[in-house]
Amino acid sequence: MELTIALEQRFFGTADGRYWTESVYPRSFWSRYLTVFDGVKILARVHEASGPRDSWKRVDGEGVSVAAIPAYVGPWGFVRRARQVRAAVARGLEDDSALLLRVPGMIGTMACSAMRHGRPYGVEVLGDPHELFSRGAVPHPLRSFFRWWYTRALAEQCRKAACSLYVTERTLQRRYPPGRGNLSVGVSDVELPDAAFVSNEAVLQRAARAGGAGRFRIAFVGSLEFPYKGLDVLIAALARDVQDGLDSELVILGVGRQRAALESLARRLGVSDRLMFLGSVPAGDPVRQQLDASDLFVLPSRVEGLPRALIEAMARGLPCIGTRVGGIPELLPDSAMVKPGDPGELAARILDLSAKPTRRAEWGAQNLATARRYHEDLLQPRRIAFYRCLRDLTAAWRRDRSRQPEITAPDWPERGRNRPGPSSSSPGSGGRTSRARS
Repeated sequence: MELTIALEQRFFGTADGRYWTESVYPRSFWSRYLTVFDGVKILARVHEASGPRDSWKRVDGEGVSVAAIPAYVGPWGFVRRARQVRAAVARGLEDDSALLLRVPGMIGTMACSAMRHGRPYGVEVLGDPHELFSRGAVPHPLRSFFRWWYTRALAEQCRKAACSLYVTERTLQRRYPPGRGNLSVGVSDVELPDAAFVSNEAVLQRAARAGGAGRFRIAFVGSLEFPYKGLDVLIAALARDVQDGLDSELVILGVGRQRAALESLARRLGVSDRLMFLGSVPAGDPVRQQLDASDLFVLPSRVEGLPRALIEAMARGLPCIGTRVGGIPELLPDSAMVKPGDPGELAARILDLSAKPTRRAEWGAQNLATARRYHEDLLQPRRIAFYRCLRDLTAAWRRDRSRQPEITAPDWPERGRNRPGPSSSSPGSGGRTSRARS
């Protein structure tokens, strides 16, 4: 059985028929589904590109295909291409494959509306639109409407799903509960093989290294597409710490439309020479090398599900500071969290931690132990149970459909074959049958 996955991610397509990503979801990511399904079809937006960049990774190949949806950006872009987008979504659902919606998002919502009545589907819940469209997270004149509409849609999608997977253990489940009696599992979207973890000795070496001749190095990994990752707050906090005498720098891994505005903010605050924008860094060893060269990881998000970047930093034994949003409280103790959108509190926490290598070592060791709960060997069996449930429910639905009698037009007598006439036995005729006139 094949699996169709509808998701909000945007990919790139080249003239040779191949598909690419500049950040997440390369071909290796989809292998987790191929442990149960014979193939994966990705239903997602695709931008046309003349050729791949050096940093891009291939998405399709070896059991993975892409059903391209015309690309659009933002609500107004969707409005302009709504007819083509809806038609592409409908075409992507014409077969009887198992169906999985990675939500929230417009593509998943349209797929949910376009599917056949009674078709079972699964959901993988990645985030919370109630927080995503909160004040200060996404600036848009229709923010309040989007918050209401997407929150309502996600709640209904979870309630009607045949089975549900949440990236949190409890946070998203509280606001978007699954249907009663349906399978529900909590499994992070992160992938942590053995190579993702450092040794306990490496944690101690990092803490001893800091405070030497080099600058105190802070790392941030996340999208720069929207303000909800809170990088502007971190830059403001860095400026305050520099004014208070902390010789520090910030390395930024990520791409997005907010970069120019963030660079402008850094110039106004006088810290542009302390920021390193590394752009899109390939996942795996290149990202780990940047984390290993840092003294502290900070994720000042205004909105989160269960952040993969934070778990990956914890697996490197880094002390981390996050905000009290989404699933972050499932990962960090309260002492390692701050209020979202407050550069003063964040600056004070960074400054205090920079002067305490012993505490950083303790936090790093705690984070490493927490991250080990997200090892791939522990998460993948739970995912497989979810995939098998969706496969079996889809197979049962297929069998039921095949047993249903095919509905055909009634075989009326040759005379009057087009439609029953008023002389036929029908409601209002009193059950009488008249002889058809020749």
